Amino acid sequence: MNAVHQQGELFAIYWQPREHPFRLRVNDLIRVNGQLGLVIRVTECAAVLVVNQPRRVFKTRFDKPVSFQPPPALTRMSANAAVEILNRPTRKPRWHNAGGGA
Repeated sequence: MNAVHQQGELFAIYWQPREHPFRLRVNDLIRVNGQLGLVIRVTECAAVLVVNQPRRVFKTRFDKPVSFQPPPALTRMSANAAVEILNRPTRKPRWHNAGGGA
């Protein structure tokens, strides 16, 4: 009986939720394959991005140039992917005054 009680305490110590379990967060602006992408949702298995598609330009049969902008595409990638995050500020190390001198 005593061993079962100790296992419960071990589980309570081990199970501590992390503050930010994923590298990517909602509203992060990242670069994917040379294009900018905005993270709109992060789940346990994937991060959903909105990526702008390039403008399409072509000529009609009568040699008139036509261009249009397709709607943004949704892309999924790992929430822990090692990509460059462009809009998150970098944290500066906090140096404490260890000397204590004036």
